[in-house]
Amino acid sequence: MNDKDGLRGQVFSRRAALLSLAGVATFGGLSARLFTLQVTNGERYRMLAENNRIDRRLIAPRRGTIYDRFGVELAKNVQNFRIMLVPEQAGHVEETLDRLAGTIELGEAARRRIRRDIARNRAFVPILIAENLDWETFAYLNANGLDFPGIQPDVGDTRVYPYPEVLSHVVGFVGPVAENDKGTEPELRIPGFRIGKDGVELAFEPQLRGHAGGRDVEVDASGRLIREIRSEAGEQGADLVLTLDLGLQKFAADRVAGESAAIVVMDVATGELVALVSQPGFDSNLFNRGVDIETYRGWQNDPYQPLYNKATKGLFPPGSTFKVVTALAALESGSMRPEEGVYCGGAIQLGDAVFHCWRKEGHGSVDLHRGIKESCDVYFYEAARRTGIDKMSEVAMRLGLGTDYGFALPYTKAGRVPTKEYKLSHFKSAWQTYDSLNTGIGQGFLQVSPLQLATMTARIANGGFAVVPRLVRSVGGVTHDHSEAASIGAEHAYLDRILRAMTAVVNEPRGTALGSRLTGPGLSMGGKTGTAQVRRITRAERATGVLKNDELPWESRDHALFCGFGPTDAPRYSIAVVVEHGGGGSSAAAPVARDVMREALTRDPARRPTFSPMAAAGPATALALKDGR
Repeated sequence: MNDKDGLRGQVFSRRAALLSLAGVATFGGLSARLFTLQVTNGERYRMLAENNRIDRRLIAPRRGTIYDRFGVELAKNVQNFRIMLVPEQAGHVEETLDRLAGTIELGEAARRRIRRDIARNRAFVPILIAENLDWETFAYLNANGLDFPGIQPDVGDTRVYPYPEVLSHVVGFVGPVAENDKGTEPELRIPGFRIGKDGVELAFEPQLRGHAGGRDVEVDASGRLIREIRSEAGEQGADLVLTLDLGLQKFAADRVAGESAAIVVMDVATGELVALVSQPGFDSNLFNRGVDIETYRGWQNDPYQPLYNKATKGLFPPGSTFKVVTALAALESGSMRPEEGVYCGGAIQLGDAVFHCWRKEGHGSVDLHRGIKESCDVYFYEAARRTGIDKMSEVAMRLGLGTDYGFALPYTKAGRVPTKEYKLSHFKSAWQTYDSLNTGIGQGFLQVSPLQLATMTARIANGGFAVVPRLVRSVGGVTHDHSEAASIGAEHAYLDRILRAMTAVVNEPRGTALGSRLTGPGLSMGGKTGTAQVRRITRAERATGVLKNDELPWESRDHALFCGFGPTDAPRYSIAVVVEHGGGGSSAAAPVARDVMREALTRDPARRPTFSPMAAAGPATALALKDGR
């Protein structure tokens, strides 16, 4: 072998060695990578692969039940028979819908919604077609499934309100999830899911809703279901127990049936609302099933406003019910002594303006007791003139007027207790003495709700403690204990004088509500009537004779008001009644308050054992307490 051949051999050996080293390095790298994939990160990649094969599908949680204070169900869940459609199994979707239209109602609006849902989802995702079907229809579709390709019968839950007209404003209702409702919560994207839209259902939505369960299912590469692997139930929503007594609520609602009215009954010691009525009501079940446009427009155009909660959001001039505020302000300021007389000749002059008393011939000499009992306007014009708006506004706020109680119960309005600053900022003019006179008799800029009037009366009747209205007793079995109310800082001697005068309103001769006196063992009531004008009476009308309320168009008639307490010796309940455009407080509102207060004192719900879902023996509990009786 020559030198040339030896050189070639050396080059070959070096190349072979390099190739060998490269092979070893490559194999080592592959081995390291395999070790990383299979050992170091094996669990992670196994889970990723499993997730490509396993799909998590949500199960709607069962909504919590809402009870009255005695365990009567006010909002509950019942079986919901519904029909779903899998588009890819239906073939021609429109043909299937046409066939279904012969069995269930499928209007154009429903078809638009179905087409929209199909467009937004994969072809194998079930789409809700119809729900709340009766058993006969559901059974027929089950038995004839082959005639309706792609149809899947399904049983879920639906919300039912056993007393819709009576509790529509308080309990509220649920409805479908709208696009602007969809947040990060996964259950909001479950087909057919319902959430609270008004009342307690909305205010306590997070607690009532619960948490979704889920099913782990095996799917193919396109996401189609192959089999179910495991399932876990969701967490049911919390049950709510309200402070209301359904029996009293129904009685009060029936008492003002056919009127546009509100009634509030409150425990003066705790602030618990035992009745909270706004009439007329509406069928809250329709919002779950679907309200047709004609019905909804009828509600919207009804002058009695059935969709509006007058008890907590309705704002009215308080009329003469405000005179108890003026009286307390005058006593506290020292501008009026209780025994001091003011002469009422039927009117009082202020500059060029004449302020009339409701009694044209006047009341003669009037002190505080008689001023409240007979509701003398001239007495309170003089009290307001001497006292001034600053003190009247301050006392009104301490008694609970001008307060938004939204922190304690859903959907209230603060109304308006006017001040000098209010008029200056809103009307660019200074407060005048005539503004104070109008305020002193509950007119002018004042706006209050029936809820506030009941709170005001409770604070006077309980000895001057700032109770706050409460609607919920417990959530999920946990009782909402009320904190001890602070004092409003009023002297008991002054409150006692006002209470005695309010007792005289109902129980003494010439009292404006004497015709609504309560009689019987343990039955008594005190209060204050109010008649609030909604229009200005002209000089010409006074000269020729003012038209009677029943001769005026409904919307021009006075509002009728009454606030009161009972029994008079040891008050337990306060009450506020407003009959919108009802006329006089003594003729329209006081008789309603008398009847409702009698029922409240007879039932006395505050002194009866209340219901706890955690301690309930079972369904028989609610049956035994049917209608709260």
